[in-house]
Amino acid sequence: MKRITLAQRPTGLPDDDTWAVEEVEVPTAGDGEFVVKVDHISLDPAMRGWLNDVRSYLPPVKIGEVMRAGVTGTVTESRHPGFAVGDAVTGTLGVTEYALTDGTGVRRIDTSVAGPATWLGALGMPGLTAYHGLYEVGEMKPGETVVISAAAGAVGSVAGQLAKAKGCTVIGIAGGPEKCAWLEEIGFDAAIDYKNEDVLTRLRELAPQGLDVYFDNVGGEILDAALANLRRSARIVICGAISTYNDEQLAPGPSRYMALLVFRARMQGFLVFDYPDKDEAALTDMAGLIRSGRLVARETVVEGGVEDFGRTLLGLFEGRNTGKLVLKIA
Repeated sequence: MKRITLAQRPTGLPDDDTWAVEEVEVPTAGDGEFVVKVDHISLDPAMRGWLNDVRSYLPPVKIGEVMRAGVTGTVTESRHPGFAVGDAVTGTLGVTEYALTDGTGVRRIDTSVAGPATWLGALGMPGLTAYHGLYEVGEMKPGETVVISAAAGAVGSVAGQLAKAKGCTVIGIAGGPEKCAWLEEIGFDAAIDYKNEDVLTRLRELAPQGLDVYFDNVGGEILDAALANLRRSARIVICGAISTYNDEQLAPGPSRYMALLVFRARMQGFLVFDYPDKDEAALTDMAGLIRSGRLVARETVVEGGVEDFGRTLLGLFEGRNTGKLVLKIA
């Protein structure tokens, strides 16, 4: 079998020298273990941060270690009482063709509800991130104005549809007319093309009374534009800052942060792991929205092998995906 390990830490964007392709024997299950044949691998912006040797919410991937990634797959051998051969599962098992696990962090999935790629997207970590960010941190309420950056991505597209299902006015920020058109197709009230429009000006036109919730996946100038257009008691949900992930020098902080004082607003970061007791209810809710057609789960699926992981990952930072980016290897 093949697997991808971290060969060296990148400066700026990862390149071919960042990764090593290793060939090793397919593992065999011991007592309390099972083997998973991986079929889909998740590509996530957070992966770039995991490559840096700095203190963070997870330890960095070590040199020589299999690259961390969420996957779906099928159990091919089991000596674990909770998992049987043939079970479809998902978990953080890495960029590998086969994975050996004791079941920690692995759960069964129902592929009759949605395909494997969706269990890495709307019904996976991105969907849970959107859900917890809006409900637990953003505390969104019906009738509020919600603005989402990177709105055509895996997290943003789900967040916008969740806010719409809650009865909010939803404005998405995305790059390019095709992505903006798709956002309006799936129910966003308006979309701002940051590549061709002035975000600050358009936000003031579309939300003249200000915004109540800003779900930030981007950081940088777009975060500043949102700060310039807050309503009193607004909540800013800090989910990510993809515009800065490959910077070689520390990016400057928000220049309009005093708007938090003026409008008595709150800006809070969070992680999807913060609300484990709420995951099951969130997944049940989102699965129901998918079945009813109120939540459209979209994935950009790239077919290839594990050796295509590095170049597929770059697509996230080049804006090549709409919805969730997934590498299908089987």
